[in-house]
Amino acid sequence: MARINENYLKLPGSYLFSEVGKRRRIYVETHPEAEVISLGIGDVTLPLTQSAIEALHKGVDEMGRAETFRGYGPEQGYAFLREAIASVDYAIRDVQIAPDEIFISDGSKSDTGNIGDIFGIDNKVAVCDPVYPVYVDTNAMAGRAGDYDPATGKWDGLIYVPGTADNGFVPDVPDLTGDDAPDLIYLCFPNNPTGTVATKKQLKSWVDYALENDAVILFDAAYEAYITDPEIPHSIYEIPDAKRCAIEFRSFSKNAGFTGLRCSYTVIPKELKVGGVSLNALWNRRHSTKFNGTPYIVQLCAASVYTPEGQSQTKGLVDHYLENAGIIRRGLVGAGYSVWGGVDSPYVWLKTKDGMTSWEFFDYFLNELNIVGTPGSGFGPSGEGYFRLTGFGSRENTLKAVERIRKGSLL
Repeated sequence: MARINENYLKLPGSYLFSEVGKRRRIYVETHPEAEVISLGIGDVTLPLTQSAIEALHKGVDEMGRAETFRGYGPEQGYAFLREAIASVDYAIRDVQIAPDEIFISDGSKSDTGNIGDIFGIDNKVAVCDPVYPVYVDTNAMAGRAGDYDPATGKWDGLIYVPGTADNGFVPDVPDLTGDDAPDLIYLCFPNNPTGTVATKKQLKSWVDYALENDAVILFDAAYEAYITDPEIPHSIYEIPDAKRCAIEFRSFSKNAGFTGLRCSYTVIPKELKVGGVSLNALWNRRHSTKFNGTPYIVQLCAASVYTPEGQSQTKGLVDHYLENAGIIRRGLVGAGYSVWGGVDSPYVWLKTKDGMTSWEFFDYFLNELNIVGTPGSGFGPSGEGYFRLTGFGSRENTLKAVERIRKGSLL
């Protein structure tokens, strides 16, 4: 008799962003006259850059000629893209990453969820709280999270490292050592959902902790392009010895607008080993077995990001979304909200008013202001009482949303 993975039955409700989308659809269906502005899900709104479009056309033309047609490509990614990444994303920051330490994929969501395949089921996992839900849900699916307690909003098998207003939503290294210390540590900076960043000193404390406890850091740097402060590291590998304890994930979705194209990459240094076993080799085996490679046309488009024209045009996209986030941040501050993020990140994190829960605040935003945001409690128990907005909307809608917030009844 066939059996299911019963860990799936432990998952509470639906995936956070699916629930947000569902509630938005229901409201729109029952209020067709409402002009609903979506600042909840982090999807981009600007079109691809000219350099990206030209690369796509070039790839299509190549696929239409016998002499340049390409079938299966290398599962790890084409050399032209991996070499560009190593040169532009890392070497210019004095970080030496070899092309064969880079694996091209179809999204950081996929890779941060799939990376658990190469780790034993008995690894203890630490997540920052609030946290991107994929880290938690995929470990729950794998059986590492234990059981979910709806009263606390926590899984009893996970180690929660709280980010709060007291620590500026940059969690401190846990006071756990020896057998109590985590084996796998998920970090995300610039942070999703809070929009906060970590200094070199703060990241060094995590690297030191991981090395002292033989742990592996899973570092999600999907939003590094939004960092404006020259003192904030873009990569965990800017921290000495991080290549001995960290895997880094990056994406083209939010900087180059590839949410519809799907392209990302994961970096696993060859010197990173667990029990003498190379994680680079294990991921290569997993990647080659379960993934057939990102399409050539998409990789050609990603490579265009690293040309001089591509760099300039991509920066234009990032600057646009950062300005949107700044508009939201300034509007919220002016309306009396406590706010984080929106400076080195496209996300703005705010405290709800009048003691509202996150979902109560969601209903206020949707029903009264006709704005969709994301309830902080969906990111973990420490997110209760907070709310996330994104700078990925259009400029027109961003300005409209801020004006609605200023006129809201909670002022």
